[in-house]
Amino acid sequence: MSDTPTAATPPDALEHFKLHFFAAATRVLTQAARTFGSEDAMLARFPFLTAYREELTGLGVGSLEEENGPGNWPEALAAWEADVEGHLPLRALREAASLDVDALALLLAVGMVEEDARFGALFAALQGTPTVHRPTLGLLNACWRGEDDRGEVRTFLRRLMELGLVEVINRDTPRSEWALHVPGAVWDALRGEAPETLTPWMKHHALSVLERDEPLLVPNALHEAMARLPALLASGEARAVVVRGPRHNGRRTLLRSVAKALGRGVLEVEGPEKADDERWRMVGALATLLHALPVAVLDPAPGEAATVPKLQGLDGPLGAVLGRLGGVSGEGVDRALTLAVDMPGPQERALHWERALAGRPCPALEEISGRFRYTRGNIRRAAKLAQAHAALAGRTAVEPEDVREAGRALNRQALDTLAVRLTSTVDWTQLAVGGETMRELRHLEARCRGRERLGGVVGGTLARQLTPGVRALLQGPSGTGKTLAARLIASVLQLDVYRVELSSVVNKYIGETEKNLARIFALAEELDVVLLFDEGDSLFAKRTGVSSSTDRYANLETNYLLQRIESFEGILLVTTNAAESIDSAFQRRMDVVVDFRAPDASERWAIWQMHLPAAHAVDTGLLREVATRCNLSGGQIRNAVLHASLLAMEDGKPVASAHLEAGVVREYRKAGDVCPLRRQGAVSLRG
Repeated sequence: MSDTPTAATPPDALEHFKLHFFAAATRVLTQAARTFGSEDAMLARFPFLTAYREELTGLGVGSLEEENGPGNWPEALAAWEADVEGHLPLRALREAASLDVDALALLLAVGMVEEDARFGALFAALQGTPTVHRPTLGLLNACWRGEDDRGEVRTFLRRLMELGLVEVINRDTPRSEWALHVPGAVWDALRGEAPETLTPWMKHHALSVLERDEPLLVPNALHEAMARLPALLASGEARAVVVRGPRHNGRRTLLRSVAKALGRGVLEVEGPEKADDERWRMVGALATLLHALPVAVLDPAPGEAATVPKLQGLDGPLGAVLGRLGGVSGEGVDRALTLAVDMPGPQERALHWERALAGRPCPALEEISGRFRYTRGNIRRAAKLAQAHAALAGRTAVEPEDVREAGRALNRQALDTLAVRLTSTVDWTQLAVGGETMRELRHLEARCRGRERLGGVVGGTLARQLTPGVRALLQGPSGTGKTLAARLIASVLQLDVYRVELSSVVNKYIGETEKNLARIFALAEELDVVLLFDEGDSLFAKRTGVSSSTDRYANLETNYLLQRIESFEGILLVTTNAAESIDSAFQRRMDVVVDFRAPDASERWAIWQMHLPAAHAVDTGLLREVATRCNLSGGQIRNAVLHASLLAMEDGKPVASAHLEAGVVREYRKAGDVCPLRRQGAVSLRG
């Protein structure tokens, strides 16, 4: 081989790859010429190699029979690289992973079939394995070993496997017959290519893409920290940055900004949370090849920690994205800085809405920004849908109702699996409760409306303790209007209310209940919905003495709920028929406790009037007697009216006194009590 095989090669990543590829081809073709007796015999059997042989000749490679070892390739490649200042994937990998030119040539030999499938037939012939078209460890050892075989090939391959650059596809065979291959994502990166989707769990965002991102909209304190962060990472004072906060709230966008400041792209990795997860193996080397900041998107369960190992072959810092719960540990996040990305306040939300609406008229911008407490990402997504809703209605301007409809489409499928959305279009006039109860409900409404402003009007210590979360306990006998009141709260606030389905949340397997609850609370915060635990006695019950493992884990669930309720930043409503069974620690954490009692005669009269149809024919005297003498709850009155209406519908008449009496008697019969009415109609009409 001549001393200057690379003189005319243009300096870019692909040409650099080709030179390493031909260094590998030199070794493989030399072995093939020896195996088949001569170059001519080799070319006669595999004519496609003629083009490669001509390329090698043009690069100064002489007789293959005379080639032995790496030849002048290391010196020639070093001379070529000396004139290139930009990022060369193979050079960066070599320096970060302590490899040499020979090891890289071995790597490219493993992947030759990725470049040209015809090499598969050559490998099969050289190995005597008609069905195996990838190079085996035995073949590579024959091509690369020196006169004294000291296991260099095994050492090289072991290192390449540690880096996730080479994989074995048939580990159940003897080691010498192991067939090796290079993952497709790695091969593309070796060639200087960078598709966006590398695997189902890994995406790449090139620096050229990041440079088109809009400037960050974050609070001043976070913006100042961001300005100092790249220098700390570039100097090595910090080796990782962990960003915590709700989903769709700019965590990844923040790390994209860090990567851009470092002159790197981003390699997003979803899911691996254990140090021994095979997905970690290739991340470090692949990030180096792509000149990217690896960003691990982690979601550890409450009380658990994701483990990030030291990434082999990584030539720069690491980023990690987490929610508010769970931890992160491991060598990969040693010397890590942590940034918290909290939910945006009303003023910042207004800026995000302005940017997302891109000039679309929105006279109600202030109302929308104050009313919908969405994450940064959800604002952008909701803005697009809101514009579509406005256009569908034939309007140019975006209105609050457009935003509300758009919000219902944001990841609601995930919430719908664990909770049920309740509808309500009525107002406070539809609820008949005592004066004190109504005052507390109005106070709860005011607390919800001012949840973000309250911290600005109280003392400094208290202001630091306050969160935008509102927690309320609605307690009282069954049928007194607790669930209706919860729906009304959401209705007057113009928010959706989701009732948690305990059958979907509670799981017999240890830790699964906490995971489900964590998902519900997180989604409710991100989507700004009212969360309702209806008849939540089973979840919020008093902790018990620990006499078994079941008691211990039940108490763990209760402890988790206590902690999560305290940190919850949404609106949480809990109803109960048995306040005495609720753990006192839950009651202490409630901002508002509303007592519901059985309605008195005047309230029962109002409830009857609300539920009876306007065209009823019930005698007023009977109705007053029923309201006075029949001590029914609001739920029982509702059921009685439904039964009376059904009877009237079957008779083809308006609801009359006899129908109403039958409905009342039926409710008493269901409760096992004697109806205080003694009118003839009550016993003569079917019930």
